[in-house]
Amino acid sequence: MEIDLAGAAIAREGVGNPVVDAALAALQANGGRVVEGGQAHLADILLVSCPLRPGVTAEDSRALYAEARKAAVTMTERGQGRIVFLLSAISGMPMRRHPRFSMENASILAGMRTLAMEFGPKVLVNAVGVGAVQDGIMVAGDKAMLSHTPVGRAGTLEEAVAAVLFFCDPLNTYTTGQMLGVDGGWMAGYGRNF
Repeated sequence: MEIDLAGAAIAREGVGNPVVDAALAALQANGGRVVEGGQAHLADILLVSCPLRPGVTAEDSRALYAEARKAAVTMTERGQGRIVFLLSAISGMPMRRHPRFSMENASILAGMRTLAMEFGPKVLVNAVGVGAVQDGIMVAGDKAMLSHTPVGRAGTLEEAVAAVLFFCDPLNTYTTGQMLGVDGGWMAGYGRNF
């Protein structure tokens, strides 16, 4: 997918992982420029990277929400902005094997939606719910998800990144408060018994 970011400033908050790294690279390839550390407040696009696999230690979800809210305030003052949360698909469908991880991700999803309500129409706030994604190794989700994925395979980094690009596309002006599940249909409940 190709979009034209025309030099938009991009920042990242949260944990590093192969999905957010690939998303940052794709946004740069589409005309964005990454701002680091102390310049994150200048971002036109903020990626909020949450843990994508159970068992990965994360920052406190309240701290991530606070950083995203601070960015939304600044973006509103400038007249526009985009915030995209990268979180586990488990945020939209709890997984019995991982109750705490399910709860933490669901709270982040709820926080994303409140930001969308509070800061629209100037700031569009959305989320990509990443299911089982492999890049040689499992980089997101849980292998148990694969037996309940209608497409019958793990996703790729490129498929997750395409959803990020959709939310960051300047031509996308009407989507906010949404989570796009890039999970091969896992949330649809295909044969779920866990």
